[in-house]
Amino acid sequence: MTTLSGADPGASAPVDTAPEDTWRGVATEELSESELSGLGSEVGARMRARSRRLLRSLLRPQRRRVVLAAVLVVVSELAFLAGPLIVAYAIDTAVPALARGDGRPLVLSTIGYLAAGVLNAVTKAGFVRVSARAAQAVLLDLRGRVFDHSQALSLSFHERYTSGRVISRMTSDLDTLNELTSEGLDGLISGVLTVLGISVTLLVLDLPLGLIALASFLPIALLTRWFQRRSRSIYRRTRTAIAALIVQFTETMNGLRAVLSFRREQRNLEIFRRSNAENCEANGDGLVVLAHYAPSVRMVGNLSLAAVMVVGAVQVVHGSVEIGVLAAFLLYVRRMYDPLDELAMFYNAYQSAGAALEKLSGLLEEVPSVPEPTDPVPAPELRGRVTFEAVEFGYHPSVPVLPRLDLEIQAGQTVAVVGATGAGKSTLAKLVARFYDPTAGRVLLDGIAVDRLAGADLRRAVVMVTQESFLFSGSVADNIALGRPSATRAEIEHAADAIGAGPFIRQLPDGFDTDVRKRGGRLSAGQRQLVAFARAFLADPAVLILDEATASLDIPSERAVQQALRTVLRGRTAVIIAHRLSTVSIADRVLVMDHGRVTEDGSPAELVRGTGAYARLHDAWRDSLV
Repeated sequence: MTTLSGADPGASAPVDTAPEDTWRGVATEELSESELSGLGSEVGARMRARSRRLLRSLLRPQRRRVVLAAVLVVVSELAFLAGPLIVAYAIDTAVPALARGDGRPLVLSTIGYLAAGVLNAVTKAGFVRVSARAAQAVLLDLRGRVFDHSQALSLSFHERYTSGRVISRMTSDLDTLNELTSEGLDGLISGVLTVLGISVTLLVLDLPLGLIALASFLPIALLTRWFQRRSRSIYRRTRTAIAALIVQFTETMNGLRAVLSFRREQRNLEIFRRSNAENCEANGDGLVVLAHYAPSVRMVGNLSLAAVMVVGAVQVVHGSVEIGVLAAFLLYVRRMYDPLDELAMFYNAYQSAGAALEKLSGLLEEVPSVPEPTDPVPAPELRGRVTFEAVEFGYHPSVPVLPRLDLEIQAGQTVAVVGATGAGKSTLAKLVARFYDPTAGRVLLDGIAVDRLAGADLRRAVVMVTQESFLFSGSVADNIALGRPSATRAEIEHAADAIGAGPFIRQLPDGFDTDVRKRGGRLSAGQRQLVAFARAFLADPAVLILDEATASLDIPSERAVQQALRTVLRGRTAVIIAHRLSTVSIADRVLVMDHGRVTEDGSPAELVRGTGAYARLHDAWRDSLV
């Protein structure tokens, strides 16, 4: 099944996510923090578990690098921790020995201190290099997963989940994770190891002083817990706010012609300013919370250092602690609380990245509503017989679009489907192309249910051309070959000539090599449609669906295309959805639909001679020509 143009909205709104499933996937994107809280702590726990699963799957291929990085950082921290012990040895042993005329202990302590510094620098540089490669490999994998999974999701998902939000996942959320891994990972691991290593060393050096120094961890733990709760809520807001901002910007730029035509600039600016203000407020709240947390941690550390200094000085006076040990103790305490500032900044970035990971994991756990069959039926050479067996469908459970449809279209038959807007014409076409699955009944292609056919087989068999033909940036030839990339240049040009597009293409600056630019903007609407027809002709499907495909053509172009369509449609099944009855004239059979039901079925000539809806439509169309 190949889509040759942009998405075509159905007759009704897409189905909403069921309330009981709102914690799953990206449905939480639409919920405020208060609504998430109202769903219970279980929802938050599931979202965090989902994020952890994603993180484990990303890190698994990087196990060797992670282990090597861990070894390097441990060696680096051991070298770092050796410094104060060497200083204590120099004060308590080397200096007295030097006073006695023995300089060897001082030389050894000096060499040892320098060696520890060099070892710390070398291993830290190695850690940064290895961890950076692992982090970039993880982000490379994650970007690929998001892009691949977004393409694989069903049309119903993309009609519900705007392209701006997908862009936000690929840009803002991934950038947040990139900042965390590139700037904070080193600080986190070295900081944690420093705090743990120094804590053990302090307790070994002097248990009472060590307990006094470590007593500050209790208020720090309480502060961290408060910061965690506040920042998690805030950063979920920031991810939602930036997504809304990107959505508004994307929709405005994509619809700029409509914006300029209807002078909507001021209204869009007001909406953007409101979204921008919400984003600014959310980020500002995050900075305020951080401004309370980081200085509070620093204050607790300074109070702890002062307490250790006073108690240690008293112990030195009483002779229970040597002055070198106290100096080492104070150096260790100072070194222990310095990383806490880095850990506070990392924790701030981690909370933001955690919210981004929740959004990304939600997107990646979305399940296609039109899944690939687990045991596909081998497809023979499909001829194109289409059958609807008791098919029922609705975009929303309470609003049926097709109450019940039984229909058979013979292979090679050209069928036109007409009716008022919302009658279910496009829905019928989407079910044949399996953009959606029916809620009841079956759609069959040559007697095989379409949901049993492998996606590749169905894409080869069914091609849809819609009114808004989508062209990708690149040459005209590349766009025609989209349906069959292996086609030769001669085959591409033959397809264009068969559909009547060859003459205008050869008049372009570079002929078939002309770059059509973004969305085919270098071509007119009619020219884009002719390229889409050439694309469909080259793909050579068993079933061709034309959904208002000639609506953007002028009368001369439409007549040329109708003549070319007789060649294109020969030997294949065609479903033509049209409001212009001139397009219907090439059909073997006409179906008139009303509220999801076929009310008239016959050849164009038979229905014109009748007194039904098609005859009235034909009379009205003929009068409009006069």
